[in-house]
Parts: sequence; C-alpha cells; structure tokens
Amino acid sequence: MHSNCNEDENNGNENNDSAADEALDRAELIEKTGEVTSQNAKHLIHCLTIIGQVEGHYLLPPQNKTTKYEHIMPALVAVEQDRSIEGLVIILNTVGGDVEAGLAIAELIAGMKTPTVSIVVGGGHSIGVPLAVSAKCSFIVPSATMTIHPVRMSGTVLGVPQTLSYFDKMQDRISNFVCRNSGISAQRFKELMMNTGELTMDMGTVIDGETAVNEGLIDRLGGLSDAIEELYKLIETSEPRYPDEGS
Repeated sequence: MHSNCNEDENNGNENNDSAADEALDRAELIEKTGEVTSQNAKHLIHCLTIIGQVEGHYLLPPQNKTTKYEHIMPALVAVEQDRSIEGLVIILNTVGGDVEAGLAIAELIAGMKTPTVSIVVGGGHSIGVPLAVSAKCSFIVPSATMTIHPVRMSGTVLGVPQTLSYFDKMQDRISNFVCRNSGISAQRFKELMMNTGELTMDMGTVIDGETAVNEGLIDRLGGLSDAIEELYKLIETSEPRYPDEGS
C-alpha cells in the first residue's frame, strides 16, 4: 500500500510538471511571437498578431516594435497543416513596413484552407491594408484607422523611367490583391490612394472603421467577440480541409 501511494504521488508530480512546462511554453510563445492557441474553447483557434512595423529583408532598429516575416510564415504553415487547429484569428495594429514581406504574408493567408478572420484595432496602415483583407472575413473596430497611400522607397533612387515603371508595377500588385480580396473597386482604391487634399506631407487617405466598411474595403464593423463568433460560423460551415476528414 505504501509503495502504491508513492507511485500515485510521483504520477501526480509528473502531471503537475508537464502542465507547468506547457504553460511556460505558451507564455514563451506569446512573448516571442505574439501567438497563442486557445484552450478549453468551443473550437480550437490560433491567434496571430501583426503589430508595429512589418520587418522584411533588413533589420529595423531595436527600439522599433516589429513583426518578423520569418516568424509569421512558418507559423502560418504550421497552422494550415495542424488538424487540431480549426481556425485562425489575425489581430492587426500595424503602421505598415516592408511591402514585399507584407504582401507575401497576405498571399499566404489568402491561400489557406483554414477558416481565417482578421480584425483591425488601432491601425492597419499602408501594407497593413492587404494584410487586413487577406482573411476570409475582415473586421475593424470603429476607432481604428487605415491609411491608403502610394508605394514609397527609401535609400538611393535612380531618376530614370525604369524606376517609375517599377513603382507602377509594385503598386499594381498591391492594388490587384486588395481589390481581389475585398469589395472595393480598383478605380475607387486608386482615388483614395492618390488623394492630395488630405495628408499634409504625403498623398493618400486616412479612413476610420465605419468608412472602411462603407467603401467595401473591410467586410464588417465589430469587435473581438464579433470576429470570434464569425470564425466559429466559418469553422462549422466550411468544407473539410482534408479529403479524409469527411469519411
């Protein structure tokens, strides 16, 4: 009897250690990448945050809050192939950043079979616009804003026609993606982007949450609970991600 008690005690200690390790792993994941997978929920969903500035091929100063694309891309692959994860919610509060890195992340999200919902809080500026519309359903809170402006480039720029052609092609890639994944027309998106009467030191337009929905850029006005509820609906009505899931 005494030995059985010791075995039960050892098993209990092992379970406690395992639970503590899992909690530490989750805390470390949140701290390093801003990601978390919900536990004890109606559906198992993964939360991904895109905050600060989207960091691309060049490192930003250490004092900048950044989202590193080399962290986000493998995380999206992991979510897509993990059968236990039923949905993905993307929370955006970004000033923009590297155009190609942001567009690459947006294309990956748009190509996922996993049900996805995005919600813009604070701001979804610049390359944050394609990121916001890349989900299957997008939300924005009333107080959030989005800045739509032409592509910028820092560093040395050659004053030749080829440079202008490159800018046009880059802008077309962004515009085509946004219009393909939202309800705004290409003509209206260009009008907002080329507006010269609003920003003091730049071209473009700043729109709030309600205007973003009225323009067809974002699907719905709402908060976190609205986004989660919609994600649950998508999970329950979507086709199986894998051919053998329905069998």
